Amino acid sequence: MKYTLVIRCAPTDGGLAHTALQFTEAVLQSAHKLDMVFFYQRGVLTANGLGIVPQDEVNITHKWQQIASRYTLQLNVCITAALFQGVVNPQEAQRYQLSQHNLADGFNLVGLGQLASATTECDRLISFGSN
Repeated sequence: MKYTLVIRCAPTDGGLAHTALQFTEAVLQSAHKLDMVFFYQRGVLTANGLGIVPQDEVNITHKWQQIASRYTLQLNVCITAALFQGVVNPQEAQRYQLSQHNLADGFNLVGLGQLASATTECDRLISFGSN
């Protein structure tokens, strides 16, 4: 079975953000295939490399980076939602004449078309988010 995951919850959404991580690891450790992880809406805040997490809390961004590194997984972030939330890579920072960028290592800004394409090729689309 091929999965595509959409992460719509912010890293501060506690239980939901942790559930998304646990589900991802379970899929990657199984015989199933994970085609794409796509961060959308408030989920793009996970890709903010300048977020500070209290010492007694789990750093969700670092956990995603570890999973991506361990399983060679791409972490795709909706570019439109990311820009709206102030998450930019070096190219977008230059384009908008910003003095710095904050896209965390291991995350990639991509268009929504990438998600649309992935949904046509997967067996299951799973979304983690709250309204």
